Amino acid sequence: MPPELERGSIYDDTCPSFQEAIELVGRRWTGSILVAASQGARRFGEYRAVIDGISDRLLSQRLKELERQGLIRRTVIPTTPVQIQYSLAPAGHALIDALQPLAEWSMRRAAQAGVTGAGAVSEPGDATR
Repeated sequence: MPPELERGSIYDDTCPSFQEAIELVGRRWTGSILVAASQGARRFGEYRAVIDGISDRLLSQRLKELERQGLIRRTVIPTTPVQIQYSLAPAGHALIDALQPLAEWSMRRAAQAGVTGAGAVSEPGDATR
């Protein structure tokens, strides 16, 4: 083992919060919901319309999770019937800004590797994708 890599030296105070953030962002549909919010989706039906394949149950669950995390703001409009609107909270805007370089990197990587199917990146010599 190289001398600069000591056992246990990678863990520091930022590891748990970084791991939590990566897991949150990596959950299925979370990225799509955040992008939809950043592009102006407000009503539940608008999210459902722009996120192809998400079920109502899972969309509702993810919106609640993102609200609990402080990334999505839920606003109740007391009309008849009651309207619920969702929007990016300031922390959601900050997360979108922080993820932008990663999104750009992934697009460059996909362009360099060649994209097949529904966005899957093919590996050199991989004829199965």
